[in-house]
Amino acid sequence: MENRKNEGLKALGHESQYIHNYAPSLLEAFENQHKENDYWVRFNCPEFTSVCPITGQPDFAEIRICYVPGERMVESKSLKLYLGSFRNCGAFHEDCVNMIMKDLIALMDPKYIEVTGFFTPRGGISIHPYANYGRPGTPWADVAFKRLSERE
Repeated sequence: MENRKNEGLKALGHESQYIHNYAPSLLEAFENQHKENDYWVRFNCPEFTSVCPITGQPDFAEIRICYVPGERMVESKSLKLYLGSFRNCGAFHEDCVNMIMKDLIALMDPKYIEVTGFFTPRGGISIHPYANYGRPGTPWADVAFKRLSERE
């Protein structure tokens, strides 16, 4: 926590302010202390909610975010608050996954990232959208293509 105090983080160490409308501005990043290493970071959000943009009915999912950080990393409390901001967001499952991935790319420019949504069934069908990205011009772009092309 001491190392993070001078990085301008607003969410960490303060009372949580929950916003229930899509708010990418909640995301915060900090400097990766191990940028010389390639390593995997995984977040699981088993209580993700959004709403169907057509019916307004709630959708529930587990969102998994996995990434290989570059210079910056997402701060976990800000990520929690950001994911909570989808609660009243009218977006299809595939949109949620892509919005999350693109917002995290804009925030931290990771070497590699993938986001999967395990949405609970509605009408007897579950949807599990997956999106990924590898930094162009690096071997991570090849990893992204390989992982996407081998998905079942």
